[in-house]
Amino acid sequence: MERALARRTLLAGAAGTGAGAMWGASGRAVAVGRGQPVAQGAVDAEVARLKRGLIELRRDLHRHPEGPGQEQRTAGVVARKLRAAGLAVTTGVGGHGVVAVLRGARPGRTVAYRADMDAVPPQDIVGGGPAPAHLCGHDVHTTVALGVAQVLARLRRHLAGTVVFLFQPAEESLSGARALIGTGVLERTRVAEIHALHCGPFPVGRFAVTPGFGMPGQDKAEVTVSGPDAPDAARRMAAEIGALATAALPQTPADLERIVADAQTPHGPLAEFVAVRARAQEAKVTVSYRCWPPERYLEVRQDIHRLATSYPGAGLSFPTEPFPAMVCPERDARVLAHHLRRTLGRDAVTELHAAFPPFSGEDFALYLDRLPGTFTFLGVRAPGAPPHHQLPALPRLRPGRARHQRRRTGDGRLDRGAGPSGAWRVQRV
Repeated sequence: MERALARRTLLAGAAGTGAGAMWGASGRAVAVGRGQPVAQGAVDAEVARLKRGLIELRRDLHRHPEGPGQEQRTAGVVARKLRAAGLAVTTGVGGHGVVAVLRGARPGRTVAYRADMDAVPPQDIVGGGPAPAHLCGHDVHTTVALGVAQVLARLRRHLAGTVVFLFQPAEESLSGARALIGTGVLERTRVAEIHALHCGPFPVGRFAVTPGFGMPGQDKAEVTVSGPDAPDAARRMAAEIGALATAALPQTPADLERIVADAQTPHGPLAEFVAVRARAQEAKVTVSYRCWPPERYLEVRQDIHRLATSYPGAGLSFPTEPFPAMVCPERDARVLAHHLRRTLGRDAVTELHAAFPPFSGEDFALYLDRLPGTFTFLGVRAPGAPPHHQLPALPRLRPGRARHQRRRTGDGRLDRGAGPSGAWRVQRV
């Protein structure tokens, strides 16, 4: 199952997003042959030649997760693969970022493709964890981007224009995009549009486009309570602030299926929401929340202010501004959806009608604040997979069966894949 899942996910991602990047948000082909887009058959043939190596690469990255800002090994692997494919590579961009440029045989506009490389740090794993782990699918994102780069490099003679690959560090801490953009790479390479893909809890291989929606931003607050009963008061306040939430974390596979269905329903239950996490520690309450539409942050701040000031002597602080929501251009997403349906079949694409997931954000928002582009989910969830962003529970194995599993993965443990157990981000603060 894991082998089939990995192959279908990676191959659909490499072929689908590669075609999408070549076609581009403007509807004009980036990759052309005598004025026509490169045939999908040519893309598929190159993917077929690379598939075994891509699967092994994804497994290698999965076995060596590195937290935000610590992606040294991952960046080294990425840079070596890109150089071997013939791209011009720059490392150390905005931290451990890697930028690779693929120039086509003829002049044309420049399209960027971004992939995040970091793993989930221990403090952000639901229930905690001993070390960083690839529970958000960034090992898949990195592998898909490398596959797209390798495929397009082999088709370079058909390319009119340039593709810039941005392998970004520190997405989990929402700091990597700002650091990479701050180096001026978008201006130096004259990027005209940018695209990205993220694992999602949809059927394996299905794409979900996000026209006019995307992912919520994030706001934070900190409340300090005074007085002899401060710890008790802080716990009460945390409960009251938490009650502002209208969207709850899924607890079962059925809960997750309901949220996925709600996100695909026009004007449905997730058209507006507030997702809140409030924790009390001694006399302090820390709050992290997301909401949609983005204009609701002012309203939620007022609600938190009202609750906090109902406690005499309480001190309240907010950041200057919330982290921005990611809003995907509607036209660009629809153009990409049309291309993917034509290429992969109508049933291969669904459309989201809500910011999704409601408990997660993305610093790809900072790119879309500057450039047109798309952000598309790639389905990786097997039926019945757990909904939480957590370490997967391994089954109890008889000794003989455990040896069989070690032969399969080569590292002495079950390689459950990056997607099914944590394909969506439900807890990042």
